Amino acid sequence: LSVSVPSTSVQFCRNGGTWQNSRCICTEEWTGLRCTIANFCENSTALNFTFARIAVGRYGPSLETCGVGTANAGTPRATRLCNVSEYGEIKLGDALVGNCEENLETLEMQIDNITTESKTISSEAQILTANASILTPANITSATRVVGQIFNESRRAEQQAKRIAITTVSQLLDASEEVFQKAAMIDEDKSFSTLIEQMESYSFSLGDETIVEPNIAIQSVTRGDDAGSSVLFSVQKGSSGSLVSGGTSIDKTADRLNPNEQTELQILLKTGKNKNSCGFVVYQNHKLFQSKTFTATSDFSQKIISGKINSSDQVPDVSVEMVFNPAYDKREFQLHSYACVYWNVSTNDWDTHGCQKTESPEGFLGCRCNHTTNFAVLMTFKKDYQYPKSLDILSNIGCALSIAGLALTIIFQIVTRKIRKTSVTWVLVSLCTSMLIFNLLFVFGIENSNKNLVKSDTNIPNDNDNEIPARDTVDTPNPSCTAVAAFLHYFLLVTFTWNGLSATQLYFLLIRTMKPLPPHFIAIISLVGWGVPAIIVGVTVGIIYAQSGDNLHWELDYRQEEICWLAIPESDNFVKSPFLWSFIIPVTIILITNIVIFIIITVKVLWKNNQNLTSTKKVSSLKKILSTLSIAVVFGVTWILAYAMLINDDNIRIVFSYIFCLFNTTQGLQIFILYTVRTKAFQSEASKVLKSLSSSFDRVKPSASWIPLRLRVRMYNMLRSIPSLNERFRLLEPSGVSEETSLS
Repeated sequence: LSVSVPSTSVQFCRNGGTWQNSRCICTEEWTGLRCTIANFCENSTALNFTFARIAVGRYGPSLETCGVGTANAGTPRATRLCNVSEYGEIKLGDALVGNCEENLETLEMQIDNITTESKTISSEAQILTANASILTPANITSATRVVGQIFNESRRAEQQAKRIAITTVSQLLDASEEVFQKAAMIDEDKSFSTLIEQMESYSFSLGDETIVEPNIAIQSVTRGDDAGSSVLFSVQKGSSGSLVSGGTSIDKTADRLNPNEQTELQILLKTGKNKNSCGFVVYQNHKLFQSKTFTATSDFSQKIISGKINSSDQVPDVSVEMVFNPAYDKREFQLHSYACVYWNVSTNDWDTHGCQKTESPEGFLGCRCNHTTNFAVLMTFKKDYQYPKSLDILSNIGCALSIAGLALTIIFQIVTRKIRKTSVTWVLVSLCTSMLIFNLLFVFGIENSNKNLVKSDTNIPNDNDNEIPARDTVDTPNPSCTAVAAFLHYFLLVTFTWNGLSATQLYFLLIRTMKPLPPHFIAIISLVGWGVPAIIVGVTVGIIYAQSGDNLHWELDYRQEEICWLAIPESDNFVKSPFLWSFIIPVTIILITNIVIFIIITVKVLWKNNQNLTSTKKVSSLKKILSTLSIAVVFGVTWILAYAMLINDDNIRIVFSYIFCLFNTTQGLQIFILYTVRTKAFQSEASKVLKSLSSSFDRVKPSASWIPLRLRVRMYNMLRSIPSLNERFRLLEPSGVSEETSLS
């Protein structure tokens, strides 16, 4: 495919920030327009504990962990809060030391003691969840049960214990999606739903206070008799993906939504005549809301918002209006559709009952629901694939020459069998056949036909359709592209396999010259050459399909969308990728083996000086070079250039890309020149044809009087000289060794 040099623009965002949707998205440790303002506490020590850098609003775990043999082995022994003082200064809090004989499972057994020891239990839970990367599914379920009961009003836990529990919930939401999915499967007590309901109730008890943690924010609103009929709660965008203090606001007098460019989400709670207090809870992600109908495969931050009135009965005439500003990279994805949903605690899943889409300002997604609870928009995206340009001129010319050369070589090897008085070179014919089919598929099938379907319409379709999607990404299936990728996979593996078998054959013929070939050698290598790659491809496709289950988009686990070729995995998942095990490893083994055999044959046979030969019989250096090239081509040695393209330097990679393209797209032409043009049979037939053409021109008398006399004389002399080209073919005549071995 065409090679393009990536443009190197000036890095605008600093310190790990990424440019997204016309602004810098910073990491939690930095803030500001270009992510240049520090938002962390430096490395510190306290109470003989060492703490690494801690982002503002976070509790950092100590580097010291509980020792082996303790109930809490491997977890941090202490935590420390980095926060902003009332004067705007970043400062560190005191170190909180945990108990190494307590773990989340033992805390769960102390739930009945929450009434008297709530603060101690809550503090221990917070310390034990400080390092979310080491939490297991069992840890998640135990922690949610503990903090859920801390929020339970009947347990009468201290307010300070509940405040610490909010931090614990925020820390839990830092755990991976995979851990939460496994935790939901073993959560028989529905502890997730219990925690969600208890936090809704807790949101009524804070007066007008706001609590903001990186992954959760809680806002209480008190209302009097003179209160209006609605309350507006807003969440503003931050420099990072986390919630930050000061990023939420309340307007008790608003009667409509009024989002601006800095608004991430807004909810207008219409209470009618009800003047009770109300509460809002914002979740940074959906991990506590594990759905059985909607699968999230991307890392988009889908915020959940809860708005509710403090009333034990269902309040009539209460509704909510919401707008969401979806956070996703518009350079990479297109918004396809969305659904307005709420969390149904009875089914423990998303539901659309009572919710509908509404018109909203540009860039926002609008929803309206006739009840109050936890709300969200479930969005589906189409990835904006960067389909490559068509094959460039270099690739087209190289592939065309290879196709022609391979076809001629196959025909020549079969047709001239009797002339050469030898059997058909089965290895060479098989190699050329697989390579020919691969080149044809590459030229005519590598481009995905979906390329012509993209960006047909960027508007959100079906505005009135409020159905829950199955997953958050939408792809256009293309079975024909998958089939082409499988055939390319197969025939390229076949080509490399025959490269290896060619090396094996030459090794037996040239190195083990005194021993005959193994019995049924041709039959065995035919089964290996055409059968083993079929098994590899079949097993690979079968495993991927079986692992995908009911996923109709299993194709993209096998192939790319940009081109019809094997999927290139992400760096963090490379070891598990089919591309590694079904292509890279087999090809690497074959190439290493071929290079070793190539070196042995080159040193021991092709370039070995035989002192018994007279000077007139010694093989010329040119013939040695041509024989070496002949073996290198059928061994596929030039494919090692592909590994040079993995170098992490754009300039070097581009150079090797062109060299690789030049050598490997013309591999068929090289085989034609070295294994067809250089043979005596081809030279003899070509000489006869040229002599025939020369004789024909000799008999033709130029009758066109308009051709200048001087030009006619030059044409005549040129045609008379064509037979002399036969002498030049002798220079390219292969040595006796390579002639015999190539025809075996």
